[in-house]
Amino acid sequence: MKKALLMIVALFFTAAAFAQIEEPVKWSYTAKRINANEAVVFVKATIEPGWHIYSQNLKEGGPVATNFTFASAKGYTLVGKTAEPNPITKFESAFKMNVSYFENSVIFQQRVKLKGAGATTVKGKVEYMTCNDRKCLPPDEVEFTVPVK
Repeated sequence: MKKALLMIVALFFTAAAFAQIEEPVKWSYTAKRINANEAVVFVKATIEPGWHIYSQNLKEGGPVATNFTFASAKGYTLVGKTAEPNPITKFESAFKMNVSYFENSVIFQQRVKLKGAGATTVKGKVEYMTCNDRKCLPPDEVEFTVPVK
């Protein structure tokens, strides 16, 4: 009887743990050629209502800033840093400082110089942290692959 009861309790906690997984940010990617030698990679975060992700430009001591890492490749080189629109900046009591963040959706842009006339693929990853007014989720990392035609 004790074994059956323990199994039921264990199954309950396992099911509860899986039900708790939250993914309030969905990512999508695309690229557009500007001319024969350059393109822009667009990385879009669609954020559930009530949640936000942070800017790339944060002071130390706060949340984890959004960070892009692009893989080295023969087909392209990066031009400048990843651009972002103007964020919302407000005081967050959880961090006891002003922080900059995005709600609803945000599109980051990375210009690339193409080294050939043919198609290439831009690969990378984005690390980000998402919070709402009650909690923050642990930082997450998403890899992406974007064809440039």
